[in-house]
Amino acid sequence: MRVDLRSDTVTVPTEKMRKAMYEAEVGDDVFGEDPTINRLQEMAADICGREAALFVPSGTMANQICVRVQAPRGSEVILEEESHIFLHEVGGLAALAQVQTRLVKGVRGILQPQDIAPLFRPPGDIHAPKTSLMCIEQTSMMAGGTIYPLETIKEISRLAHEKGARVHMDGARLFNAVVASGIPARDFAAPVDSLMFCLSKGLCCPVGSMVVGNNDFIEEARVARKLYGGGMRQAGILAACGIVALTEMIDRLEEDHEKAKIIARAIEGSHLVKPDWNRPETNIIIFSLREPKAGELVKKLADRGVLCLDLDDYRIRMVTHKDVSFEGARYASEVLGELLQ
Repeated sequence: MRVDLRSDTVTVPTEKMRKAMYEAEVGDDVFGEDPTINRLQEMAADICGREAALFVPSGTMANQICVRVQAPRGSEVILEEESHIFLHEVGGLAALAQVQTRLVKGVRGILQPQDIAPLFRPPGDIHAPKTSLMCIEQTSMMAGGTIYPLETIKEISRLAHEKGARVHMDGARLFNAVVASGIPARDFAAPVDSLMFCLSKGLCCPVGSMVVGNNDFIEEARVARKLYGGGMRQAGILAACGIVALTEMIDRLEEDHEKAKIIARAIEGSHLVKPDWNRPETNIIIFSLREPKAGELVKKLADRGVLCLDLDDYRIRMVTHKDVSFEGARYASEVLGELLQ
């Protein structure tokens, strides 16, 4: 058996998605004339309770667009120290937005209002950059898919807005948080100024992410998308998958969360694992070994057909998704359990 737990980006589109791609009505999206993209954008805005949305090729582009539009060059952006925007977007904050970062260690990946309150730069100090933006990640990937509590988002946004800063939510796995918490996407989205979510992770689309915000912000984001090379033409064949995803693929994320819990059972009580690992809240499992042998364990798992990633010498990540069956999750748990004895 082969069980691919490297990421929820390895999913392939469903048959219904493929059929929708084949039948999609298309037009030139740079001219705003692709009806399928326009429909997807309207759906995304409605689900998040915002005025408008924009279809972009990737989550990284979505985040970088949102930062560029809202953070002037030379200003400062506050982020969690292991956030995706900081760690895994090829230095785009410096190379593209040309902003300075101020990093904060979160609790299970979640920024705490009392920790960020002192970090906003005082106005009028000519020696310091202006704090222009705060970024939060829902769910927090490097903490093991932990969910930002809604009240924390509200308090962070209140603090930022009082200081004249904006808030962006990297909601790559927003709908995992929605399904696990029972809180609607529009409630998570309401306190922030911009957000993005991925269609190409647990929602199983082959390509695409959505940028969401008010009308003025989306108009600026459209310009930034073109600047970054994301102005696609007859891309409705891709957006068609997104429509299927938003109508049919959200509720099934609960299955992925259950699969993650099955796999996580193998880790409990192992003397090889540090005891402070985060039990999965959604579809991501990250645990740390007591010795720097993560690469070795990943290779042994691969030899048994279980694919996953070592994040460093100690940490291992596994991610469940549609194309991991419950049988596959049980097999992965069995193999992992044997190797952790």
